Amino acid sequence: MAIGALTPAQDPTTHHEVLIEFPDNRLLIDLCGQFDRNLADIENRTGVQIVRRGNQLAVMGEPGAQKQAVEVLEALYDRLESGREIASEDIDREIRMGGGEPGPAPSSGEQLEMFKGGKVEIKTRRKLVEPRTDAQKAYVLSLYENELAFGIGPAGTGKTYLAVAVGVSMFIGGHVDRIILSRPAVEAGEKLGYLPGDMKEKVDPYMQPLYDALNDFLPGKQLAKLIEEKRIEIAPLAFMRGRTLSNAFVVLDEAQNATAMQMKMFLTRLGEGSRMVITGDRSQVDLPRGMPSGLADAERLLKGISGIGFNYFTARDVVRHPLVAAIIEAYDADRPGA
Repeated sequence: MAIGALTPAQDPTTHHEVLIEFPDNRLLIDLCGQFDRNLADIENRTGVQIVRRGNQLAVMGEPGAQKQAVEVLEALYDRLESGREIASEDIDREIRMGGGEPGPAPSSGEQLEMFKGGKVEIKTRRKLVEPRTDAQKAYVLSLYENELAFGIGPAGTGKTYLAVAVGVSMFIGGHVDRIILSRPAVEAGEKLGYLPGDMKEKVDPYMQPLYDALNDFLPGKQLAKLIEEKRIEIAPLAFMRGRTLSNAFVVLDEAQNATAMQMKMFLTRLGEGSRMVITGDRSQVDLPRGMPSGLADAERLLKGISGIGFNYFTARDVVRHPLVAAIIEAYDADRPGA
């Protein structure tokens, strides 16, 4: 272990203070963060108090919270020792997932490349993406394990972001030849026909979240070239009719706004060598009143079929602003029958 061993008087399960010694003072500075903001974040999230004493950190608090904070600090210091930086999302991930069991290793060599020491890592051109909750981790592994996978849950849980990251990783690794991203161009209160411009200009605002995700993972010039060459396609769901999508990584986003017939049409586009991901939020259906959602229909019909993975998220998996989780929980509690 990179961090000095705890002395008997520092056992976090029985004592009120734990002293952790760090051998590299420069890395300790990075661990603490500018104006100790990383320590403050860990304090706020775990309920402990952390005091720096030379090249040691003293952790004070309840034994359970103490143990969690120590594990988070150790994991973050190990990250720095491996030459990587610490961002706020890294602290969030370690607090959410720190101390958990690694779980079973994936079976194929392709998956083993992104499974290291119980951690899942997705390599893209611009960044290394790591799941921040156990549900996200299970979802990513499901994307590699299954040819067809569903990600169902509220906004802000990373369903689309992680799916696009896996698609980019598989594309640059040569496992697929194309990436195809789609979503229904369903009006959520606004009328599509009144928007200015040609059809592409009308539907592009609906596709913007997909462009945003791609821009996070690929350099701008490379992305523009791949789109121009049709090796990456972003199109409304209606444009998928009549196509067979072979050797492609295909994502249908906002699938709750697909009708049952559209969903069947899309699912039957799956071709040889392809993988398909369906993401959606059952609480945000924008279809006309009385029209059933194709996502709920597919969930009902396809559950239990081998090779199809269903992955579910809750408000606890929201990785946006903390208020988003509180808002989702408040609306869920207000639903009839909740």
